[in-house]
Amino acid sequence: MQYISLLLLVYPAAYQPGEACAAAGEEEGGTSSSPAAALILCRACGHELADGTDIHNVQSRMALSIRNDTSIGSRRVNVQLFENPHGHQFEVITFRKSDVTLHWPADKHFSWFPGFSWTLATCPRCGTHLGWAFQPSDWPDIVTKNRFEESEHTFLALITHRLLREDFASSLLMIPKSFKS
Repeated sequence: MQYISLLLLVYPAAYQPGEACAAAGEEEGGTSSSPAAALILCRACGHELADGTDIHNVQSRMALSIRNDTSIGSRRVNVQLFENPHGHQFEVITFRKSDVTLHWPADKHFSWFPGFSWTLATCPRCGTHLGWAFQPSDWPDIVTKNRFEESEHTFLALITHRLLREDFASSLLMIPKSFKS
C-alpha cells in the first residue's frame, strides 16, 4: 500500500477528485465480484477504513448540492457538498461505521446536520483528517467509542477525495511483462 501512496504523490494526475471512490470493476468485463463490499481505504496511507456496505445515506438540507453517484461499484450513493464557516468546501459520503479515530468533545456549532453535534475523524494509522463524526446534539459532548459505534443515531461524513477504493488502487499497479506468462 505504501507504493500506491507514493505513486499517487509522484503522479497526482493519476488521481482525480471525482474518482475518490471511483468504480474500478471494469477490468473483468465491467463487473466486480461484490461492488457493495469494496474496501474503502485512506488515500494517504492505504489503511482499511470501511467497506461499501457501511455506507449509510444521511441527507442534509444544509448541503449546497447533492448528487447521486455510482462511486461504489453499481450502488448509487449520495455525495453531498458542504461549506464550512471559513469557505472551504468538502464533498462527503456518509457511513454508518468506519475505522477512524474520533476527537471529542463534540461541537454543536456550525453542524451540517441539524440536531447533530460533530467531532473530527482522522485515520488511526497516519492521522489524516478524513471527515467528521455526528452524534445527537442532546448527547454529552464526550461519549465512549462503544456507545458511538453501537448507536443507530450516529454516522460519519467522510471526505471523498481522501478516500480510495481498494480495487481502484490495485488497478494503478502494473505487473512487469517479465512476470506475465
